[in-house]
Amino acid sequence: MSVFTSSDQLYRCLETLFERLRHQESAMRPLVNSRLIVRLNMSGPKAEVSVNARRRPVQVIYGPNSVRPVLDVNLTADTLHEILLDRLSVREAMSQQRVRVNGPFLKALVLVELFRHGQAVYPTVLRDIGLA
Repeated sequence: MSVFTSSDQLYRCLETLFERLRHQESAMRPLVNSRLIVRLNMSGPKAEVSVNARRRPVQVIYGPNSVRPVLDVNLTADTLHEILLDRLSVREAMSQQRVRVNGPFLKALVLVELFRHGQAVYPTVLRDIGLA
């Protein structure tokens, strides 16, 4: 059974997570320096989040949109959950093809840093939205 019961619940969790990360300069710096636009395409439940580091401050868009990503990342919501709880490494998830990246692969390394910072606040986010 999936951790998230609906897209709305997943979006609420991700909005809380990204809002907290956006206020941490160290969390956003690698993404800002890369000037990437990343789209996370999740399934189970279906959700789409675009992170535009070409805008200041970094713009995060929840749901389908017309922003064209440099990196398109496909994964399940449960895989993202496991990565953010540090139960699964990004490298392991990619080698198992649980995370698939379309776009310049080396630029995807920026995501490792973003997820690492996300791991520090994610358990609190889960608790705050009632999923812990």
